[in-house]
Amino acid sequence: MRLKISHTTEYRYDEPVPYSLQRLRLTPTDGPMQKVLDWKVEVDGAKVEAGYADQFGNRVELVSAEGTEHLIRITASGEVETFDKAGVFGPHQGFCPLWLFLRETPRTKAGKLIKELAKSLKGDSELAKMHALMEAINETVAYTPGTTTTETMAEEALAAQNGVCQDHAHIFISAARLIGIPARYISGYLLMDGETEQVAAHAWAEAHIPGLGWVGFDAANKVCPDDRYVRVASGLCYRDCAPVSGMRIGSAGENLKVSLTVEPSGGQSQTQSQS
Repeated sequence: MRLKISHTTEYRYDEPVPYSLQRLRLTPTDGPMQKVLDWKVEVDGAKVEAGYADQFGNRVELVSAEGTEHLIRITASGEVETFDKAGVFGPHQGFCPLWLFLRETPRTKAGKLIKELAKSLKGDSELAKMHALMEAINETVAYTPGTTTTETMAEEALAAQNGVCQDHAHIFISAARLIGIPARYISGYLLMDGETEQVAAHAWAEAHIPGLGWVGFDAANKVCPDDRYVRVASGLCYRDCAPVSGMRIGSAGENLKVSLTVEPSGGQSQTQSQS
């Protein structure tokens, strides 16, 4: 499937910002499940300082602004060809050792509820247990936008039984690591049924399964990623994959606006999903 994507992030300030530095993770790369046909990141109101691949292999751009700007607009757009591999990304590669993905982060710190969830998992293999975990999270944590933030911890979302795709991914990662299965956070895009315009990018998790390598699990939609998914960044949790993150100097008030469209370049069918 070929997907066309346009993702704009706009920061508007009520007074000039003396200095800001932002890290962009908005560029997908070729892999087993996708081929990038065309992609560009355009920045208005700021200057691209550097581009590099981080420790997880994510493509990163650093952009800065200083002086008189009241508006910074970042637009990532392009076309990606995707392939349905039943969620199987494949063997582990890169500089980070596999054991690193067993490490806990503040967002994935396991509490009593996640420990109980991990202990309850049934299955005769690691793969079966991960499918059981995905289903349990989907059934327990309702998809409810606005109930959590990017700082919400997995245990908090599980206790509230509400959250968004980021929370589903964090809970999955936390529980998988507890039973010795390396897991990582994935950010990207998802083609949704009847919703070309979206309010945010998507997120899911991958677990490293013996004999298969990395396998994706989207607990928000109870499905392993297929050709509706475009993979952009990976890491230990949201912090390593945030599309735009950074810092600024000054007291200017900030208004953030995000617009995102994901659509097929042809007439492919779509299925109901949540972002």
